[in-house]
Amino acid sequence: MSTPPPPIPPDGSQSNQPPLLPAHAPGASRLRWAIHLLLITAFPVVIGVAGAGRSQTQQPALGRGPLALMWISAVEVLIFGVVFGLAWLASRASASDLRWRWRRGFWTVPLGMAYSVALRLAVGIVVAFIATVLLALHVTTTNSMQHFLMANRPDVGAIVDIRALHQNPFYFWLAVTVVSFGVGGLREELWRSAFLAGTRGVWPERFSSTAGQIAAAALAAVAFGIGHLAQGVLAVGLTALLGFGLGLIMIFHRSIWPSVIAHGTFDATSMALLPWVMQNLPHAG
Repeated sequence: MSTPPPPIPPDGSQSNQPPLLPAHAPGASRLRWAIHLLLITAFPVVIGVAGAGRSQTQQPALGRGPLALMWISAVEVLIFGVVFGLAWLASRASASDLRWRWRRGFWTVPLGMAYSVALRLAVGIVVAFIATVLLALHVTTTNSMQHFLMANRPDVGAIVDIRALHQNPFYFWLAVTVVSFGVGGLREELWRSAFLAGTRGVWPERFSSTAGQIAAAALAAVAFGIGHLAQGVLAVGLTALLGFGLGLIMIFHRSIWPSVIAHGTFDATSMALLPWVMQNLPHAG
């Protein structure tokens, strides 16, 4: 014979079990994610606004010479680590939230490199398309557009010591390895994954779907672009386009690593080409 279930008390609770409690107080989880998102969003915005008034006579953000490059890079990584750590303490984001899983084995590396080339082409195509539309609509002229591009070209010297990059091999290799893949690729893509996770945590009904995450990637691209205000207005637009592409890669692969490698390769090839550009196109710097 089967044992009959115990009688249910009049108040409807199970007499032999403690009442079940909610995992979090109502709204507590979203509040923690909101603190996470606020800290992460503020990081590039504060940097961008602080660098917007940079004088052309100031030294590059990464200093002059190899020792300054290593020291300032370490400080920047440390500052981001503190901000990221505080955000994580607020949200306790998991490795899954941050898309830390390496999903494609060895092929992640060539995949990221291929994405780097594709992103460079895509940004160029978008810029050319916008310029063509503006010319076709007679919004601007060829001469005025050329003048705008020359007057607002990205100020690479605001970030890196171009002379040292050209003349000092040690500085050059630090720039194309440690700076490009560590300070640029890993740090900035970890920031992007934290931003995407934050939007899902605060507004899960809006940003949990693929379409919602694409919208979040667009918002992240805006903040990412603002973080490059020190390089000029055109740099803000170009880096926003690049950031949106990197966000799409992260969303599509559900992993941070293709974006890290694509970003690092993009920065490294840009750094490596700078000495040639400065030698053959001196007015481009």
